[in-house]
Amino acid sequence: MQQFMDKDFLLKTETARALFHQVAAGLPICDFHCHIPVRQIAENKPFASITEVWLGGDHYKWRAMRIAGVPEEKITGNASDEEKFMAWAATMPKLIGNPLYHWTHLELQRYFGIDEPLNAGSAARIYKDCNAKITAMRPQDLIRTSNVKLVCTTDDPVDSLVFHAALRERNESGAQILPAWRPDKALNLNADSFLPWLAQLEEVAGKRIENFAGLKKALSARMQVFHEAGCRLSDHALDTVPYPPQGNETAEEAFAARRAGKTVSPEEENAYRFEMMRWLAAEYSSLGWTMQLHIGARRNLNDAMFKKLGPDTGFDGIDDDAISGKLTALLNAMMATQPLPRTLLFTLNHKDNYILSTLSGALQRSGVAANVNQGPAWWFHDQKEGMEKHLRELASVTPLSEFIGMTTDSRSLLSYTRHEYFRRIFCNQLGRWVEDGEYPYDFKALEAIVRKVCFENAYALFASVR
Repeated sequence: MQQFMDKDFLLKTETARALFHQVAAGLPICDFHCHIPVRQIAENKPFASITEVWLGGDHYKWRAMRIAGVPEEKITGNASDEEKFMAWAATMPKLIGNPLYHWTHLELQRYFGIDEPLNAGSAARIYKDCNAKITAMRPQDLIRTSNVKLVCTTDDPVDSLVFHAALRERNESGAQILPAWRPDKALNLNADSFLPWLAQLEEVAGKRIENFAGLKKALSARMQVFHEAGCRLSDHALDTVPYPPQGNETAEEAFAARRAGKTVSPEEENAYRFEMMRWLAAEYSSLGWTMQLHIGARRNLNDAMFKKLGPDTGFDGIDDDAISGKLTALLNAMMATQPLPRTLLFTLNHKDNYILSTLSGALQRSGVAANVNQGPAWWFHDQKEGMEKHLRELASVTPLSEFIGMTTDSRSLLSYTRHEYFRRIFCNQLGRWVEDGEYPYDFKALEAIVRKVCFENAYALFASVR
C-alpha cells in the first residue's frame, strides 16, 4: 500500500515519476488567473493566523463546511480564528475523494513541513505549529518561496492600479505582479451595480459618458492605462453567451435607456453585450492581449445568503445552456473586423469540453500556435477526475503540447500547490500513455511537452512585458 501523500503521490508509473521529479517539480509558476487582492500583496502585512490566509475568502472550503453541517458562525461569522480552524479540521476526514483534502495536505506539507493528517485530534497541535510559522511570514514571502514567476490579479476598469504602481517600486516577491482586465460590470447592463460603476468610470476617465460611443472611448483610455501597467490579459465571466447579434444601433439604444435609469429588456441587454464583446475583442487584438471567456456558471443561487454575504461566497452552480451556436456567432462577429485575439475558452459544464475543443480548432489564426484554445479545467473541475477527463478529451482533438496548463483561480496565497497537484496529474497521464505503448519513451520529447504545458505556454503570453 502506498504511503499517504508521499513523494510519489498520484504518480503511478516510472515514466510519470521521472517526468515529475526530474522536470515538472522544479519549474517556476505562472499564475495567470487568480483573485488574490493586489492590495494584500502590495501592503505585505504579516498574517494574523493560519485561518486568515487559509479560510479567509476561500469559498471552496466554505461550501464544503456548510454541506458538512458547520454553522455559518464558524465559516463567515464572528467565531474566533481558532474556532473556524477547528471547524475546518473536523470537516477534513469527511472529504475523502475531494480535492480539498489533497490541497489542504499539500499546503501543510510544503509550507509548514507537516505530514500528519489534519483532523479534530491533531487540530490544536497543527494550529499552533502553523501559526508559529505563518505569523512570521508576509504575502510576498509566500510568493517567493512558491517559485512563482508571474501573477495576474483581477482588476476592474475603474481600479486605480495604485497598488500595482507600488509593487513596481517595491516588490520582494521575485515575481511580476500584473493586472488583468475584468470588465464584467461594463457588460451587466441591468445590474444594480451598473449606474454606480458608470459614475466611477466617469470619475477615473475625467469626463461624462453621454452615449455608447463615449463609453467605448472611456474604456479604451482605461485599457491604455492597464497596458502601460503590464496588462496583457482580459477576463470575462461570460456566464451566458449573448445572442443574437442585432447591431450597434440597438446596443446604443439599450445603453441610452439604461443611462437614463430605465430597465432594458433581455433582448436589448443581449444586443448590448454582443456588440460590447465584439468591440472589446477588436481592442484586445490591436493591443496584443489574450481574451479569456469563462462560460457556464450559474451564480448566487441562494437569494438570502447573497443578500447577506454578497457574491463569490460559495453559493454558485453549473449552468446547462446550449453554447455552440451562440459562441460561434460571437467569435465570427469578432473576427469580422480584426483577427481574433489570443483566446482561452473555459466551460463550467463538462458536456461542453468537446464542443469548445472542436470549435477552437476551426477558428485558428494562420501561423499562430493555439490562437484559440481551452483554458484549464475550471472551478468544479480542477480536481483529479475533472483534470484527467479534460486532458484526455483535449488530447483527442488538439495537440496537447499547446495547452495552457494550470492556474490557481484562488483567493489564497497558499494555493500555489495546486500547480503541483496539476503537474502530478499531467505527468501521470503522460506516463500512462507511454507505458501503455501509445507513445514512445522519448524523454526529450516528453520533457519538452511538460515544460511547455506546465510553464512555458502560459509565460509566453507575457513576453512583451519582460
